[in-house]
Amino acid sequence: MTATPATRTATPRRHRARLLVPAAIAVLAFTATTAAADTSPTTAAERTATAHDRRAAEPRPKAMLDAWLRLWNGDFAQAPGIISPGFRVHAALLDGGDGSSIRGVDGLVAWIGQTRAAFRDLRFTIEVPPLVDGRYASVRWTATGTYAGGFPGAKAQPGTVVTFTGTDTLRMRDGKFAEYWVNTDTLSLLTQLQAL
Repeated sequence: MTATPATRTATPRRHRARLLVPAAIAVLAFTATTAAADTSPTTAAERTATAHDRRAAEPRPKAMLDAWLRLWNGDFAQAPGIISPGFRVHAALLDGGDGSSIRGVDGLVAWIGQTRAAFRDLRFTIEVPPLVDGRYASVRWTATGTYAGGFPGAKAQPGTVVTFTGTDTLRMRDGKFAEYWVNTDTLSLLTQLQAL
């Protein structure tokens, strides 16, 4: 049988209609779902506002680093607000340790206290503004303090003013510092203490 011009046009139209019906149903289903989502108690705008409020409630890295600096400058009350209970230290300590024994708020405060006892009036200042990348923050600092004496092997007289530098890298989690890597110019410090 030979198709007539009327038959030729009818077949493609029926075929197109079969394709359009499922597409139209999909559009209607999507529209109904979107409309239902818009009438629910939590709209997209409310979800965005809630996420914004949650982010606003979390401490910002800059504020956390300011509190970190105050902590190292002797304000130990800062520690519980910025240090996680599982806080870990990675450092080459002067006693040969790797820092793994320093854990949590109490461990960090005790370590800072020991450091400050050796250098009365120890003062940390930021040398280079902090770099923040996602969960990590890094800051370059300078410390100046007066040697109080008692450092093993040191020949420097108590009252000697020392200045040394270092870099702190911190990992943030849930609005607190969870992990800490420190690099200190120990060679400079030991040289000034005449311990080499």
